[in-house]
Amino acid sequence: MSAPDPDANTSDSLQGFSKEGLAQLTTQFHKLVDDGKLANIVILVARHGQVVHRDAYGLQNISAAVPVPVKPTTIYRIASMLKPFIGAAMMLLWEEGLWKLDDPVSKFIPSFAALKVKVEKEDGTFELVDQESPMLMKQLMSHTAGFRGRTEYDGVGLRDGDLQHIIDVLSTLPLAFQPGKKWVYGPSVDIQGYIIEKLTGHPLDDFLSSRLFTPLGMVDTGFVLPDSKVERLVNTHQDDGTGKLVSIPLEGTYNRTRPKFIGGGKAILSTVDDYFRFSQMLLNGGEFEGKRYLKPSTIELMRTSVLEPGVCVKIGEHTLPGLGFGMDVSIVQSQAEKMGFQKVGSYFWMGLYGTWFWVDPANDVVVVGFVNELDWWKRLPGAKEICAREVYKALKV
Repeated sequence: MSAPDPDANTSDSLQGFSKEGLAQLTTQFHKLVDDGKLANIVILVARHGQVVHRDAYGLQNISAAVPVPVKPTTIYRIASMLKPFIGAAMMLLWEEGLWKLDDPVSKFIPSFAALKVKVEKEDGTFELVDQESPMLMKQLMSHTAGFRGRTEYDGVGLRDGDLQHIIDVLSTLPLAFQPGKKWVYGPSVDIQGYIIEKLTGHPLDDFLSSRLFTPLGMVDTGFVLPDSKVERLVNTHQDDGTGKLVSIPLEGTYNRTRPKFIGGGKAILSTVDDYFRFSQMLLNGGEFEGKRYLKPSTIELMRTSVLEPGVCVKIGEHTLPGLGFGMDVSIVQSQAEKMGFQKVGSYFWMGLYGTWFWVDPANDVVVVGFVNELDWWKRLPGAKEICAREVYKALKV
């Protein structure tokens, strides 16, 4: 498979997509930018390993005196889309026999064995009870380990230090529910980052770079942005309160030097082409450009739900029984309400600032879309759904 050319919009062959359908995808998102609902958007669509659509539209900084258009090489904050990287890194170590899905997490973090569970009684008071069964690694990988939602830790300084600090804080707090019995989007992937460091003896960013980013040719993905690349970094945008988008100053939204906190949950930079390379490796069953990273059976395990019966993924205010969850990716198991147009068997995730990707094995498709806006889901809750709808309308054979 050939590597993507960032200066080309599509490959010579549309691989079963119609030219008119892909043009409609472009029209839909250009209109959102022209109408002021988005500052910019970069979208990449690939099939059978070939990029068939690559579109960049809008401005890097909508408030700048001298406008700079976004390009396919524009660097975005992808936040929680770091999580599938962590999942792949964990599976590298799983293949090496360093952990098993049914291992108790306390095997690697002994203090977690003593964690109590906070349970509400009939009279409205709370009591602390023992774990009914030990927290397992597969639960840690699938947000069912028992931890609170991420924002519920805002007052305890969870990220005031390094990954060891997170473990120290969590070791003093009760779990919010019995392991395995509920899906809550919390600090599980930061904990995975800690385990990666303990199992390998290397800082998390070094391990990701040496085992994934550098070998895959992901030249613009990382936690630190050098001065030579700052001009390619998109601004984050937000509503100024009147419905108008304005940019947020770059200072404080990226790092020229290694940040104090590097975890598994968010705060990493990338481009659509870099994310395509990673996603295509997953779609290829763990191989990319002649190099094998993971076994096909390992990729199958990553995209197989480990949720217990009756446990549902909840995104925002929506409980989604049509979704499963595997190793740091969510899986479309049925075309349930609120699932948009992604096909059954696709696996995906999203980022806080408006980035998304999905891998569709049945149709041999990868899609990556990048936006950087605060509260984009309130202004434009259906961006990923619009993308999926138009992608599959354009797919003819």
